[in-house]
Amino acid sequence: MDRQPERDELTLAEYGRLLEDIKARIRSARVHAALAVNQKLIELYWGIGHQILRQRGQEGWGTRISTRLAADLRREFPDMRGLSRTNLHYMRVLAQAWPVSDRAIVQQVVEQLPWGHNIVLLTKLRDRSARLWYAQQAIERGWSRKVLEAQIVTRLRDREGKAINSFTQVLPPADSELVRDAIKDPYNFEFLALGSEAKERDLETALLHHVESFLMEMGRGFALVGRQWPLHIPDVDGGPEPEFFIDLLFFNYLLNRFVVIDLKVEDFKPEFVGKMNFYLTAVDELERQPGQEETIGLILCPGRNRTVTEWTLRRTDAPMAISRYITEGVTLSEEAPEEMRHALPELPELAGELTRAVQERRSEP
Repeated sequence: MDRQPERDELTLAEYGRLLEDIKARIRSARVHAALAVNQKLIELYWGIGHQILRQRGQEGWGTRISTRLAADLRREFPDMRGLSRTNLHYMRVLAQAWPVSDRAIVQQVVEQLPWGHNIVLLTKLRDRSARLWYAQQAIERGWSRKVLEAQIVTRLRDREGKAINSFTQVLPPADSELVRDAIKDPYNFEFLALGSEAKERDLETALLHHVESFLMEMGRGFALVGRQWPLHIPDVDGGPEPEFFIDLLFFNYLLNRFVVIDLKVEDFKPEFVGKMNFYLTAVDELERQPGQEETIGLILCPGRNRTVTEWTLRRTDAPMAISRYITEGVTLSEEAPEEMRHALPELPELAGELTRAVQERRSEP
């Protein structure tokens, strides 16, 4: 069998591919190693927590024993962090939150998050189902600890899927559920700091000035296509072509469909739906590509009457939702418990963290 002669040099392209492949392997190995170490650490903490629970229940010992235990453990393992009395307390709380019967949840969810994330879930949430929901979202969306805190403070779980909409009556069941869960009510635009005298164009400009924060609040999969997106409508009779403009046009790559957003600075009125219905038809006719799903609409208003809104959507055959937004006054963070308000950093900072997390996840092979 003939052997190919050895080469002393590689072309620039060949070397570049080789280097990138090896770097990708190293990154992947480091990520998997870090995940494995984290899983073992959380498993250890959970086990210690249950041992402390059992021993305290049998012997009835308290704070003094915890202090002594922490000191002895740190003396025995001086290079190991996380053996303070406070951390031992959190281990016990972890065990109380997730009993032995929840081993599968611990392995599949709890161990996938860093210890700091778990402390946030334990200290900021009392409801078991809420802890599990935010934990799963943090894993799926790659939230940092600060982003997780902010999502809890702004009550993301209570806002997703809560908009008044026509999805269930005009979309297939599987699609309607996905689309419904992608829309919130209300949206938190506190970062804009707009006054009551703001016009629709002011709102639009401010949102795009804070585009990272805006996209973070919109949620997963939203990509901005354009502002004041033009719609050139042909006239089959040969007359002049009227031109219309959409406030904001998005494409959601998870839903595989365009999303038309119509911004309003006044409370919802039934006539808003007719205008949105036209926009949806126009985008489907002019922009929608083969294989893409039907365009949906989102009308954003500062307020709405529930009965009027529901009656207006009752007979519409277009998929759309009406959501409120908050820019000032009674804010979501102010409604949060006092001890949690400090957990909400500036939204641009959070958006930057989220962007970095997404980029890191995308760089993984």
